[in-house]
Amino acid sequence: MSDNGPERDDAVPAEAESPESYHARIVAAADAEGRLAVAVEEMPGWDIYPYEIDSLRLKPLQPLADAEPARRGEAAADCWCAGGFGPDDGTLVWSNARWRLGLAAETGLPVQLVLSPLEHHDLPSLPADLAAEMGQLVVTVADAVEHVPSVGRVHLAKYGDGGAHLHLLFFGRPARVLQFRGSPLLDWEENLPRVPLSVLQANARVVAERLLVHLGGQAGTLGR
Repeated sequence: MSDNGPERDDAVPAEAESPESYHARIVAAADAEGRLAVAVEEMPGWDIYPYEIDSLRLKPLQPLADAEPARRGEAAADCWCAGGFGPDDGTLVWSNARWRLGLAAETGLPVQLVLSPLEHHDLPSLPADLAAEMGQLVVTVADAVEHVPSVGRVHLAKYGDGGAHLHLLFFGRPARVLQFRGSPLLDWEENLPRVPLSVLQANARVVAERLLVHLGGQAGTLGR
């Protein structure tokens, strides 16, 4: 041990790591077929993991792409929001002058919601005033989702690999279904029977009513 703390085998790089270096490290850990070993002591070892491990294996690693693919709506004029959100089709939960909360009509969860700004922004470019509002919205929507009787916990996600318009996803994890806890929830969701739209709308009304009380705005029709 040196005076500066424990010695390390790997020197601190002078610059941030490149995609090529990162990818090379992964490839070096793979077998002859380009497959990484399943880390059975990690997620597959969880009691909530939804798959049996015996025949589980990871797909072979693919070559590093030349560049990140363009997403839908990189330019505001090409985004789906350029034509507006359209009329309320029974899946609008809540809105105000700057935000819209929509209901996913095809899901196996008690409620699945999408929060988006009305103006064209992605998360890294979100103006400060909208960013501040988003923080309050996330907290209030999460509270509202957890007041749906059949929801035990709310899960929050932001992906953005396919679309450039910011959209935050709220997933209502079914109450007392402990196998569905944690990140495997979405693996389960794809295999669950679809919840009837009328049931989803009734659940979403619980969310809308709480948002009206705490944030104002307008509730959607939700099939009424």
